[in-house]
Amino acid sequence: MTIRIVLVDDQELIRMGLRMVLESRPEIEVVGEADDGDTALELLRTVEADVVLMDVRMPRMSGVRATRAIRASDGPRVLILTTFDLDEYAYDALRAGASGFLLKDAPLNDLVSAITHVHLGDAVVAPSTTRRLLDHFTGAPEPDPRRFEELTPRELEVLRLVARGLSNAEIAEDLSVSEGTVKTHVGRILTKLHLRDRVQAVVLAYESGLVQAGRR
Repeated sequence: MTIRIVLVDDQELIRMGLRMVLESRPEIEVVGEADDGDTALELLRTVEADVVLMDVRMPRMSGVRATRAIRASDGPRVLILTTFDLDEYAYDALRAGASGFLLKDAPLNDLVSAITHVHLGDAVVAPSTTRRLLDHFTGAPEPDPRRFEELTPRELEVLRLVARGLSNAEIAEDLSVSEGTVKTHVGRILTKLHLRDRVQAVVLAYESGLVQAGRR
């Protein structure tokens, strides 16, 4: 399996570095580069890509706007790369349709793993990253039980654990069930709530008040 990547970053040195490390992996092919969102959209009309590695802070068209445009046109999945440990733009990009985000200094194995997960249709919601990202959800609203009335009690429990950043394996261990059972629950949650992936589930859980930062 070869995963075709487009790199979008306004700093040429960062693009060069990413291309160098990614092309050292046989499963990765970098098919193009762009220095802002406008250029990325033009490029994606001419090349076939599976995943876009997108910076968020760029001149002319930001990564957030570009992500929204790419996903609105049913384009490739987007993985946000950010310099900052907690970046409000990264959160906005998740809402715009990105499948997750990583720090630019993430180890190569973590980056390749994230790209692979995104390519396969999953979302990158690393526990530490999720908790940092969602720390700014202070003063979250009171939960609205009607929003989740279609979920069973076990599905609500799984959703809360997903929102905490736990992987399927960790949820399975926590609930003493198989990982396959957790995957089934997550699939049903996404279907019932009309969500695209785990990222949207995490955002919804916090925005609706089902889970609040700093609380169990």
